[in-house]
Amino acid sequence: MKKLNVIWLMVMACLINIMPLFGQTDSKKNKIIADSKTAKTEFIAADGLMKGLFDNAYGYVIFPNVGKGGLGIGGAIGNGVVYQNNKVIGLAKLSQVSIGFQAGGQAYREVIFFESKKELERFKNGQFEFSAQVSAVAVTAGASANIKFTEGIMVFTMQKGGLMYEASVGGQQFKFSKL
Repeated sequence: MKKLNVIWLMVMACLINIMPLFGQTDSKKNKIIADSKTAKTEFIAADGLMKGLFDNAYGYVIFPNVGKGGLGIGGAIGNGVVYQNNKVIGLAKLSQVSIGFQAGGQAYREVIFFESKKELERFKNGQFEFSAQVSAVAVTAGASANIKFTEGIMVFTMQKGGLMYEASVGGQQFKFSKL
């Protein structure tokens, strides 16, 4: 069983790294942008106070459809749209490989807010990773009211479907592509 888990981890890591990052057609890119706008609307509908975050953050990235699954070894992948001052500036890809106690699969949305140019530039340059102090907040009515930026970022997730025991943002990797 342990050998099977190691093989699964290697397969997931290879798939995540060799998949074409931004080889999408224009229609696929347009769909990701449209889905990100829908996700933004749904984040605000779930917590009206998030409108202020979208309006005032230096930048943000919305991953409207992240798929995550695992059984001991897991992975997550999703495409997103990067905004600076509420204007689309590029696309992003999220990937994650995880090892540990986990079982199931889920689909969710994720938004990462950047407090300043410094954090957004780190993200765009591929130097962005979550520290141990950063955690994602599940969006519910009023959830954003008492949340503060941690190291210049703020992360929210919204469950779309599925059931999985394990929820973390640690270990996520990101790639940015300018439009």
